[in-house]
Amino acid sequence: MSATPTPEHLVERLVDLLTVTRGDDGLYHGKPQRGGVGRVFGGQVVAQALQAAQDAAPEGMQAHSLHAYFLRGGKEGPPLDYRVAADFTGRSFANRRAVASQGGEAILNLTASFQQSENGLEHDEYVMPEVTPPEELPSDMELRRRFVEEMGEVSEVQRALMLRPRPIEMRTADKLHWMNSEKKPPRAHNWFRTVAPLPPIESNPALHRAVIAYASDYTLLGTSALPHGLSWTRGELKSASLDHALWFHRPARADEWLLYATDSPWSGAGRGFNRGRIFDREGRLVASVAQEGVVRKARA
Repeated sequence: MSATPTPEHLVERLVDLLTVTRGDDGLYHGKPQRGGVGRVFGGQVVAQALQAAQDAAPEGMQAHSLHAYFLRGGKEGPPLDYRVAADFTGRSFANRRAVASQGGEAILNLTASFQQSENGLEHDEYVMPEVTPPEELPSDMELRRRFVEEMGEVSEVQRALMLRPRPIEMRTADKLHWMNSEKKPPRAHNWFRTVAPLPPIESNPALHRAVIAYASDYTLLGTSALPHGLSWTRGELKSASLDHALWFHRPARADEWLLYATDSPWSGAGRGFNRGRIFDREGRLVASVAQEGVVRKARA
């Protein structure tokens, strides 16, 4: 049995996963997740596409938003390619479009907008929700171990997926869809950060944005399942992300606790719509997220 990787090793793997290499004529290459099984995590493709777009952006401009559409499900194992086009370059703003493909088929397209730093009118409308601080909450892994024990007989594949070490630590102040079958309002609050320090944000702000983009795909679609008391983990739902939008409002460290407050104002027609707001420990809104996905009840 292989040794459990240390937190530092897990974060090194995450940084390596989100580091794309530049090829010729706007082509970038992304690595597959080590030991990945099944479908590629959507947050990985979004983050790698953002990294490719950030590398191709004009010097001095930083990403302030991205909009992505998932076209096909990617498979774990084969590498991913990202074709980047410079659709617009202005004095204050620029736009870069990245198309992710695997085996010659497009699986995602992403457009990122970049801006030169400037001062402007400021206001913060949203107040950070009052929730239990992360230091007083059990870790996501503790809850997963407890959940697997309570499930009784589970397949080795399902057990491995639930208990595999993760580079992002989550701590929930609520009960997520996989924790129970109770119907509850479509709102959730989760703290997240990398399990070990990242390079300083001053030296690599693009990496911290990429990690936030990666983590923003966690728990989001599941928020729309909460009012129905159903879960993917129990085999009751089928789903796939359709699109993902993210706005970066201010710099934030992804290796310090951030609160992800999600809600789902609507679901229907086989789709669920979800929103997210990400706050730092000072209560400042650092990013906003929106996503729609296919959410269907599994056939018996």
